[in-house]
Amino acid sequence: MEIATARGPARVDIDEAAEARLLFVLTHGAGGGVESADLLAVRDAVRAIGGTVARVVQPFRVAGARAPGSAARQDEAWLAVVAALRDRYPGLPLVQGGRSNGARVACRTARAAGAIGVVALAFPLHPPGRPERSRAAELREAGVDVLVVNGDRDPFGVPDAADAARVVVLPGEGHELTRNPVRVGEIVAEWVDGLAGVTAAGRAAAGDHG
Repeated sequence: MEIATARGPARVDIDEAAEARLLFVLTHGAGGGVESADLLAVRDAVRAIGGTVARVVQPFRVAGARAPGSAARQDEAWLAVVAALRDRYPGLPLVQGGRSNGARVACRTARAAGAIGVVALAFPLHPPGRPERSRAAELREAGVDVLVVNGDRDPFGVPDAADAARVVVLPGEGHELTRNPVRVGEIVAEWVDGLAGVTAAGRAAAGDHG
């Protein structure tokens, strides 16, 4: 499906769970697409735990650009897409995420989107060779729990354990997370399953005291 935004249309591939218990919206990096091995593995693993998964091709990629443009414009478009998806699937807890640049977008917009958590795959802590230009603040200021999955050979750096709710560093993996994408999916699904369980328990408790 296509979703209109002020920055042009986004394209969304949706894989629905039979009895969905959460909505998981994720996206690509600056120069990639939603068919990368790690994103597909995450899709399969999250669907298996009852997640309806929407993979978003952002407007700049639909238009053929390889650079996302300003963060403000990218975030504006992302929030429009997420709002449309939440309207389509009302009542489902939202988890959002992405790889690389997409992980940054998911962190920056988590609070505004109403997400209960963020999955950051190959979070680009800094430009290669420029550790002084750290983006750790985007993780710390997400406003919700963040799962980071990075490879120990990532030239964009690896976040510290204190930067997120959970940081998993996979040995031998680079920025693309292609050595064992199934393992990436397992890590994400386990964490998301825990988030959804906490949310369900909280709603049940609220009902008991309502």
